[in-house]
Amino acid sequence: MRIEITSKQITITDTMRTKVEERFEKLEKLQVPLIKPHCIITKEPKGVKIEANIGVPSDKIFASAEHEDLYTAIGQLFQKIERQLNKYIHKSEAARAKNHGKDMCRNGEISGEIVEEAEVEVESDAEIKLNKEFVA
Repeated sequence: MRIEITSKQITITDTMRTKVEERFEKLEKLQVPLIKPHCIITKEPKGVKIEANIGVPSDKIFASAEHEDLYTAIGQLFQKIERQLNKYIHKSEAARAKNHGKDMCRNGEISGEIVEEAEVEVESDAEIKLNKEFVA
């Protein structure tokens, strides 16, 4: 996989490049084809900002992170990307995508009737004592 890394106001060292490439290799284990991954590293007054654009089939993923330390920002960025990829992978399984309750009603698995449950009496040895503060 070819990873494009761009920088603004900072030079990209070999260690920076290898760190980003290692993190992308970890993302490949999720078995989602990553299309044209692109990272932008920018020097900010308060630290470093890193952004990533990744294409996945029929969608795009974008994330950014800021921190004083570049390697911490890279870690934060890839945590965000991994969360988004997990959401993308499991989107078809999610109940919000299936309207599962509606499908079950249509199939007759659930009826719209109200079911009354029998009352259960609970016996207790505890006594209830009234306190003068609470008596009206």
